[in-house]
Amino acid sequence: MKRGSVLTNLALWVVALFATAPLLWMVSVSFMTPGEASSFPPPLLPAHPTTANFVELFANTDMARYLANSLTLATLATLMSLTFNVMAGYAFAKLRFRGRDRLFRFLLTALVIPAQVAMIPLFLICKSLGIVNSFAGVLVPSIATVFGIFLVRQYALSIPDEMLEAARIDGASEGRIFRSIVLPTLKPILATLATFSFLGSWSDFLWPLIILNDSQKQTLPVALANLSREHVQDIELMMAGSVVTLLPVLLLFLALQRYYIAGLMAGSVKG
Repeated sequence: MKRGSVLTNLALWVVALFATAPLLWMVSVSFMTPGEASSFPPPLLPAHPTTANFVELFANTDMARYLANSLTLATLATLMSLTFNVMAGYAFAKLRFRGRDRLFRFLLTALVIPAQVAMIPLFLICKSLGIVNSFAGVLVPSIATVFGIFLVRQYALSIPDEMLEAARIDGASEGRIFRSIVLPTLKPILATLATFSFLGSWSDFLWPLIILNDSQKQTLPVALANLSREHVQDIELMMAGSVVTLLPVLLLFLALQRYYIAGLMAGSVKG
């Protein structure tokens, strides 16, 4: 048993090393001197580590502005997603209203439709509302998502109906029940949804590219793609930009990993 456990752990470490090797090399290249990563064979570690690539990235480009744009949009998108998806998911799980199950099944059919299909009609709606080339237009798809509603609804089904009915008998309003009972119970799934929402907004490339035409409002993925065309040979600089793009998501996951894993485990047990 002990030997099998050691072999299993060793195999997991090897798989983890292969999975993280590209990320580790990306970080290593970001600290190399210009042209060092282009040599053959490419070095694994920088001969003379330097932060010059990061300095150049923020000093000679508007990377700080793009970073601030992405952080602002991802934060607002996460807050909006948590607000509307949680309320809708709880309503579909525990509130009774006419056509609830039929409407939920209709929403589930939208999961099989690729998001790119809806971008043209969504752009036309944003154009009619006058929010093209604005942050409001970027945030429209984040207001509510079928996946977010489904995720919260499936978890909210595990809340005992007796607990909610007891609170109603004691005179608690629906708002009080939602704040005092439902939200604390949904804490693990809230962290999971927040992680998905932030990551989806942060890494979104196509929709900001379509809806924004002002270079000052660009998000980090779009700006990094434009920068790569101007500095196609500057591998070290591009890797530094990739590290800047990856860092906020990594920090968010590390901060919420305990709740994130708890949410996934609870979902797998409760179905």
